[in-house]
Amino acid sequence: MNREAFVPPTVQNSSSAAAVAGRAFQPTQAITYLCANCAAKNTLNRNDPVRCRECGHRVLYKQRTRRMVQFEAR
Repeated sequence: MNREAFVPPTVQNSSSAAAVAGRAFQPTQAITYLCANCAAKNTLNRNDPVRCRECGHRVLYKQRTRRMVQFEAR
């Protein structure tokens, strides 16, 4: 199939399209980051700029998970 013959599918409704695909619709979750300069907690969504809201610093660290992670060594 060449590129000119490809027609992308149209989306009628995001919830019905997700149901048709067999996947549940999940809203975007905000992730909490720590500022490297002032150690303030910042929650960022997908399209938010990467900046601390307190001091404007641009280096943010992702918080460590509290879930237990175990690896099996061979």
